[in-house]
Amino acid sequence: MEEQISQLELLCQQLYESNDISTRQQAEKTLVAFSESPNSLPQCQILLERSQSPYALLLASSTLTKIVTGSSSSLTPQDRLQLRNYVLHYMTSRVGLVGYVTQSLVQLIARITKHGWFDTDKTKMYIFRDLLDEVGKFLQGSVQHCEIGIQILTELVQEMNTVESTRSIAKHRKVAGSFRDEMLYNIFTLSCTLLRQINIRDDQQHNLIGCLLKLSCSCLSFDFIGNSSDESSDDLSTVHIPTTWRPLFVDFSTLQLFFGLTHSLPPKLAASSVSCLVLLASTRRSLFGNSERGQYLEQLVKGVQGLLEASQPLTDPECYHE
Repeated sequence: MEEQISQLELLCQQLYESNDISTRQQAEKTLVAFSESPNSLPQCQILLERSQSPYALLLASSTLTKIVTGSSSSLTPQDRLQLRNYVLHYMTSRVGLVGYVTQSLVQLIARITKHGWFDTDKTKMYIFRDLLDEVGKFLQGSVQHCEIGIQILTELVQEMNTVESTRSIAKHRKVAGSFRDEMLYNIFTLSCTLLRQINIRDDQQHNLIGCLLKLSCSCLSFDFIGNSSDESSDDLSTVHIPTTWRPLFVDFSTLQLFFGLTHSLPPKLAASSVSCLVLLASTRRSLFGNSERGQYLEQLVKGVQGLLEASQPLTDPECYHE
């Protein structure tokens, strides 16, 4: 097996680094054959455990994603659950992976969750909907563990918001609508809670803050009413926040959070906070009563006025553009 791992590592290196076209083509052909072989799943797990090559780890992760999402996949819900739990454990024990490997593994977890959203077994309803609890274990660890946990949630939100060419619009909307009702609110409130608790003066936590702001932005830009596929709609610029989210908006605490972050964070990070404010400013009018709408707009105007007077957050071109 060690010889096979070494051979796969060499092929991956040739695919990504060789300057010779024929060498790359031959390596790609061999690796495609590996990914399509019937016993590729256990081989990918062995590769993840034993290989030190980031390219080989990427091969294993992307191959597992193809196995899980393929239309001809023979995996049972229990098989996919075991694989998801294996990957979660793997990422818990290996926080120093190269970024593109981590991203590929995060995507694998999100795809498994999306494709198994309505899966059940004899002991538990909807066996993949406990991902938020599983991510909670990452949030109890180091800053690096927290970043991975937030990356998983961000990828899940984005994956649920993406229409796959291999799935019907009706099926996508069914899964996305259920995810919106069952989990999205909890993810957004978790993100806001962590942003309130984090020490923004600690430079070592700035990457985590960036991850949390990206997660918040992904939640707010979610296609809440399932009309993203209709590009002719005049309503695409409006954020259709669900009525169940109303308490987060009528007390202005969410607005105040992101205005406060924009004032306090370095300009590069402040740009992401401003992106969230743009989405908050685009909230549908019908979420508020008449007087509440006026008060909400007043808070927005005061917040923008404060940013213009401070000027410091606007020194970054991206922040100024937003």
